[in-house]
Amino acid sequence: MVEGADVEIAVQRIGGPVVVLRPRGRLTAGDAPELRAVVADLVEQGRTKLVVDLEETTFLDSSGLGALIAGLRATRTAGGDLTIARPTGQVLDVLTLTTMIRVLPPHETVADAFAALA
Repeated sequence: MVEGADVEIAVQRIGGPVVVLRPRGRLTAGDAPELRAVVADLVEQGRTKLVVDLEETTFLDSSGLGALIAGLRATRTAGGDLTIARPTGQVLDVLTLTTMIRVLPPHETVADAFAALA
């Protein structure tokens, strides 16, 4: 578990290159660099397929969204992908208002997100 000012990021290695990240709390400007660092470390280790489970992410600002997009770029550059699952209402609102829902379409379950990476 990695902890920032307002968020904790649980990392669960599923097998092979797949990892589930679970940010808990507020994902804001103060914590976005931590998420970027976690993703960069995972990609460097060859873990290039990431599911970000947003069920316990209570708030997402533009910096948090930027960290997700940076993670998407990093994984795709390494030949993998990043997808999201179970966003809370506020997170879904941000994705919708910014039209990033087209780039990061959410999945209803972690299993669905995992299947999308296969």
